[in-house]
Amino acid sequence: MLRLFMKEHAAFIVFQVVLVAFIMLLYWLDGFRNVDTAIYSFVISTVLVITFLSVRFARRYQYYQRILSAPQNLEHMLQREGKSPEQVQNEIYLQKLYRLYQHEVQSLYAAQNRYLQFMNQWVHQMKTPISVMHLLLQEEKELDKNSVREEMERLKAGLDTVLMNARLDTFEQDMQIEQLKLRSLVSEVVTENKRLFISKQVYPEISIGEEHLVATDQKWMKFIIGQFLTNAVKYTFEPNKKVFIAAECSKGNTLLTIRDEGIGISSSDLPRVTKAFFTGENGRKIGESTGMGLYLAKEICTKLGHELTISSVQGEGTTVSVLFFNQDFVTQEEHDDSSKNR
Repeated sequence: MLRLFMKEHAAFIVFQVVLVAFIMLLYWLDGFRNVDTAIYSFVISTVLVITFLSVRFARRYQYYQRILSAPQNLEHMLQREGKSPEQVQNEIYLQKLYRLYQHEVQSLYAAQNRYLQFMNQWVHQMKTPISVMHLLLQEEKELDKNSVREEMERLKAGLDTVLMNARLDTFEQDMQIEQLKLRSLVSEVVTENKRLFISKQVYPEISIGEEHLVATDQKWMKFIIGQFLTNAVKYTFEPNKKVFIAAECSKGNTLLTIRDEGIGISSSDLPRVTKAFFTGENGRKIGESTGMGLYLAKEICTKLGHELTISSVQGEGTTVSVLFFNQDFVTQEEHDDSSKNR
């Protein structure tokens, strides 16, 4: 501790020695040859310097004791034992740095915990289609290809969700924004889910003009729309219902809406449906919800710069809307002409 103190004040001690020697030299050059006065001046200066350093060391003793001891925990740095303005400011800075570090650690811990919880749920749910296919293979009668295909689709959807969740942390590295025809994008997703529509006897109705172009990422947007359509069909229990998909443009913004005629979402669950792992009343009814679909959709929309809103009336259906900001309302002819020019 004393060694640290001396290292910190070595320049000050050297300066004091040089200053006293310079004053003695001035006395000698001025013809003042009294040795007793010189010795007296030197002793007084030395005593004053030693007194100053002693008082300073006493004031900094607890501070040195803390920084030289082995910390027992991170909260050790939050102790306030500094006396000088520099020490106090340094401790304030360390406290701010600690809060920043604590916030980042908590964010990383929450992300890791969310990922582990999601993986545990996903693995548990993927056991069901695997078990079903295993039972189908054990049956002596001819293999039901439709049942196998349905279970394979469930596995594929689960794998897609896991991959999207894993890529969410490196979203910026896996994003490619381009001008896309909204109708073609929606139609492609509907076609990929046509077996789900047919099996549930729910039918899509697309009301999107060819003139609607949106700037977005095709892969991520297909995943989002797929989540909306899957939920719309999954929570529509009555046959011969429809899922209405429409788009409109206003003031350069394009609004995509997907409305179903399902069971809807209760008013108490609606504010929390985009939270991670929240299943709510509807999720408990079907028993297969991970609570991650709308959470991922919300996160992806935020990263893409789109606005996601959800409204619902229990017993009547749910409407999910995605607002694409600052989109150009371009006619098909203009889009074809611009493509030819490129």
